[in-house]
Amino acid sequence: MSRERFPRWVYEKGTEPDARFSLANERTVLAWIRTSLGLIAGGTALEALDLPMEPTLRLVASVVLLVAGVVVPVVAAVEWARTERAMREHAPLPGGLTGLVLVLTVSLVGVLVLLALLLY
Repeated sequence: MSRERFPRWVYEKGTEPDARFSLANERTVLAWIRTSLGLIAGGTALEALDLPMEPTLRLVASVVLLVAGVVVPVVAAVEWARTERAMREHAPLPGGLTGLVLVLTVSLVGVLVLLALLLY
């Protein structure tokens, strides 16, 4: 164990797992961060382009996308840490929440945009 690695609560226990698994775990969190950038860009574009749809629903959809863009990387970072810790302790891998957050967000935004188009 290295006392210099952060976060300590992840690295303080267990043994070093195969580097390929740690790197795959890191690539996953980076993919979620890229996804969050897309959510932020989508939320910004939806409102900035002033598309012909019901303005209040368009704003709500934009805000949902922006909030998800902030929440997804935080949830992904927590998942990364939990997964890394489980690998170090040779424990079963924890379930993921990031995908569920994204599914709910995209479904909600889809309904909001559809309603905004139909009510315009």
